Amino acid sequence: MRAEDSSLKKAPGDFDRHVGRRIRMRRIQVGLSQERLADSLGVTFQQVQKYEKGANRITMSRMRIVSQVLGVPMAYFTEGAPGEEANGIGGGFAEARQSEFASELFSSPEGLALARAFASIEDPRLRRRVVDLVTTLADGQRKG
Repeated sequence: MRAEDSSLKKAPGDFDRHVGRRIRMRRIQVGLSQERLADSLGVTFQQVQKYEKGANRITMSRMRIVSQVLGVPMAYFTEGAPGEEANGIGGGFAEARQSEFASELFSSPEGLALARAFASIEDPRLRRRVVDLVTTLADGQRKG
């Protein structure tokens, strides 16, 4: 193997973990199980778990299938990824942090349930009260 080829064999890193989190977030949003996604890709659900954790890299051809199955463009999975700003691809720091928060929120069943419930509240004053309640709870947890 030539020296330049060895760089292709590097272990998965931050970018792979980011892509995996985005796959998981979108899969949960659309209500698809790991098993169903695995069937679409022709892999085991354990392989999908490895993709979602960033333990294994996903090939572009499989990424294309994932984007079709989950109904988003391939670029969705790299939005806010580490290094995007340095390459002039992404927005500023604030946009990257916002993307991280959204990724964390939607990557858990509780976060997704909270977002769905919040979105169903039509009264802006009630929405504000919910935000105040959650903020108070979070502040209380940080303090003690």
